[in-house]
Amino acid sequence: MIQTKLDIQKIRKDFPILSREVNGRPLVYLDNAATSQTPQQVIDSIVSYYHGYNANIHRGVHTLSQEATDAYEIAREKIQKHFNIAKSHEVIFTSGTTHSINLVANGFTSLLKEGDEILVSAMEHHSNIVPWQMLCERTGAVLKVIPMDHKGELEMDAFRALLSEQTRMVFCNHVSNALGTINPIEEIISAAHAVGAAVLIDGAQAAPHMKADLQELDVDFYTVSAHKMCGPTGVGILYGKEEWLTKLPPYQGGGEMIAEVTFEKTTYADLPHKFEAGTPNICGGIAFGTALDYLNEIGMEAIANYEDNLISYATEQLLAIEGLKIYGTADNKTSVISFNIEGIHPYDIGTILDKLGIAVRTGHHCAQPIMDFYKIPGTVRASFSFYNTEEEIDVLVEGVKKAKQMLA
Repeated sequence: MIQTKLDIQKIRKDFPILSREVNGRPLVYLDNAATSQTPQQVIDSIVSYYHGYNANIHRGVHTLSQEATDAYEIAREKIQKHFNIAKSHEVIFTSGTTHSINLVANGFTSLLKEGDEILVSAMEHHSNIVPWQMLCERTGAVLKVIPMDHKGELEMDAFRALLSEQTRMVFCNHVSNALGTINPIEEIISAAHAVGAAVLIDGAQAAPHMKADLQELDVDFYTVSAHKMCGPTGVGILYGKEEWLTKLPPYQGGGEMIAEVTFEKTTYADLPHKFEAGTPNICGGIAFGTALDYLNEIGMEAIANYEDNLISYATEQLLAIEGLKIYGTADNKTSVISFNIEGIHPYDIGTILDKLGIAVRTGHHCAQPIMDFYKIPGTVRASFSFYNTEEEIDVLVEGVKKAKQMLA
């Protein structure tokens, strides 16, 4: 049995959706890597904004605008504290991780030249591949890939061999969305900095399961999305060191990001507003702060310990099924189990599991290079959060067994 100090049944009552049924069966939600569920406390904060102080921010002297501005900036400070960021203006609100990565990629267009090299790991989400390919097309820079092995671990000797005086940027996810591998980002950051390269870490999959200390990591850029951390969709943050954010040009032009506008010349606002053009997702930003309050009240260390036990139990139970193979067997992993059953397409398994009320993800998980590496069309991905239970894993295992029996 899983040993935990968390009151899981009490926690589950905070999530209204977990009490619903799907196809006449209790919902077993195991698609947390795609998006987490939202506790009532976060839902209430969204309703409270629209019900009580819906107004635009930073521009109005009236009471509602001031209340909304205060709440939004308090959320920025909560994010700063959660990730141990030195200065609040190093927190840039975006629509999520994809937006954040594109902001950086666009900014580096003027900083790279033909022949410069950028490194990206072999286990990236498409959002941490395609923007850099586009950047290379614009600048003539060369994209090189840090290889991985069949356990789903980066080949660090190969990474160090790729680093050179031509390396300008290194990009890597903290945790793989398709494999669950926790990458050795401390080592990656240190080695990249030794050759003068900047580092962006995609923290979207790590942030729900562990708390990254961004000052201790000394990372240049770090990205997260609120909807994977019990928050709303359409909001996230880019952390950037002040020195880098000062160098990068604005990503979008418009209101809020200006200091002064004339038809002859425009000057830009100071950080963070330089990168926050237009009306933001105000209630989303505020609710993100509420989500962090919720997670921290439970305790990120307690969450990590519970989820480690949960994934160990799920791995053991799934591997007992004959013909089942797990992709991603790194020594250091979290939250995700990707698997196939020999001779059965993952989509067919996912379809049957849905009929049983079990929500998993099937396909390439926006990580086609990983599937090509393993020479498979995709996987079934079960991904876990702290509100999942051992009993739900048992339901999953029985569902997979039934799917195998029906499809074999």
